[in-house]
Amino acid sequence: MRTLVLNAGYEPLAVVTFRRALLLVLTGKASVLAEVGEPVITPRMVLGRPSVILLNRYVKVPYREAVNVTRRGVLRRDGHRCGYCGRAATTVDHIMPRSRGGSNSWENLIACCLACNSTKGDKTLRQLGWSLRVKPTSPRGPQWFITELERPAPEWTDFLAGRAA
Repeated sequence: MRTLVLNAGYEPLAVVTFRRALLLVLTGKASVLAEVGEPVITPRMVLGRPSVILLNRYVKVPYREAVNVTRRGVLRRDGHRCGYCGRAATTVDHIMPRSRGGSNSWENLIACCLACNSTKGDKTLRQLGWSLRVKPTSPRGPQWFITELERPAPEWTDFLAGRAA
C-alpha cells in the first residue's frame, strides 16, 4: 500500500508506505486528503488507509540540477508512444545518431517503436524525410525525481492533474 505525500503547496513530494503516512497523520504533521481500502482497526480507534496526504508545513525541496537521462525516463516522458509514427514504443532512438555525433541527452532521445527504429538505423531525419510528432525536451518538476510516480495509483489522478507524469 503506497501513499502519495503532497507538500503544503500541493506538489508531489514523495511516496511512502501507508504506515508512515498514518504516523504523519497521527502526530499532526499531515492531513488525509484521500482514503482507500479497508480501514485499520486498533483497540482504541478505526483509521482509514490514507492514499493521499498533505503536509501541514511546507518542506523546502533542495535544488536539483537536472533529471538524469534514462531509457525509462524517455519512455515515460513520451507516454510510451513512438515519436515518429505514434504507435506503442518499446525502445529509445537517437534523433541524431551517435555515429554522427549525437549525444545522450533529453533533446536527442525519443521513444520509438521497433519498426521505426529498424527503418531509421543510423540515418538522419532529413535523409528519410521524416519529422518528429513532438519536440523532445528535458522534463521539469519535482514529480520527475519520484520514481514511484511512474505507476501512479488511480486515486492520485486528481492530485497529479496538470502535472507531467
